[in-house]
Amino acid sequence: MSGYNWYVVQSKPGQAARACAELENQGYDLFFPQITVEKIKRGKRVEVVEPLFPGYLFIWLSEVESNWRPIRSTRGVARLITFGNTPAVVPHEVIEALRQKLRTDQEPEQRLKPNQTVAITEGPFKGLDAVFVEYDGEQRAFLLLELLGRWQKVSVELGVIR
Repeated sequence: MSGYNWYVVQSKPGQAARACAELENQGYDLFFPQITVEKIKRGKRVEVVEPLFPGYLFIWLSEVESNWRPIRSTRGVARLITFGNTPAVVPHEVIEALRQKLRTDQEPEQRLKPNQTVAITEGPFKGLDAVFVEYDGEQRAFLLLELLGRWQKVSVELGVIR
């Protein structure tokens, strides 16, 4: 399929998923990279799927063989990104690198569970073992440490526990 390249489509605000679905229904080949992020909603840690590039998606087109006309009038699509009058080409290697990165990021990560024993690797409590209690926001965790014969609840960064 020589002559084909990846191009960037800008969607209308909040309509990237709709634009993607509508373009796929018309037979276009698309890449709409999404990631799973953890957010705190109503005090609970939840996983949410979000676009990697909010408002943008990639479309596989040929300058000669593809029908470009319907793209601009598709629901959810604002425009094709251009430099002057020339559509912006995204190198194929960049798209493949993004796909590879997203595949490796989707591998299951080690999640902490309540009452799990962890080791603190940095900071004033370095070298101590603790018990994981719960997450404290997106970047911290509550741990139980035995200090001076009593259990103390402390909040530490997730990056300092293993």
